[in-house]
Amino acid sequence: MGFQNRKKNNRERSQSAQQKNIDKQILCLHKAMAEKIMANHDFIPKIQQTIEARYESGKMRHGAYLFWSTLLEYVDEPEIFTSQLLDESPQITKYRRQTVFVGVLTEDERQSALEKLIF
Repeated sequence: MGFQNRKKNNRERSQSAQQKNIDKQILCLHKAMAEKIMANHDFIPKIQQTIEARYESGKMRHGAYLFWSTLLEYVDEPEIFTSQLLDESPQITKYRRQTVFVGVLTEDERQSALEKLIF
């Protein structure tokens, strides 16, 4: 019985390490997206549409809706915008995993951002 528990704990640890790596990548991508959004506000209407569509369809809970909607109000205040978006609390990490910033980065920009993480 002890062996089975040990095996389960090892699996949980490896998933945790994998999840941490994924979260680092997502964080890195959000930093790049934040910079691009702050530099070009043309993305904001599409992001707002994404927020509204997900909320109305039930794919987004109220807390996430409030977070994303409120965050966009601070796009002209870079320190607040980035500090809130890149906060590493469990809740914000969870929100980033289901980002509303779809289509902001091109594939080349995405790869470039991830390469910075690796090197």
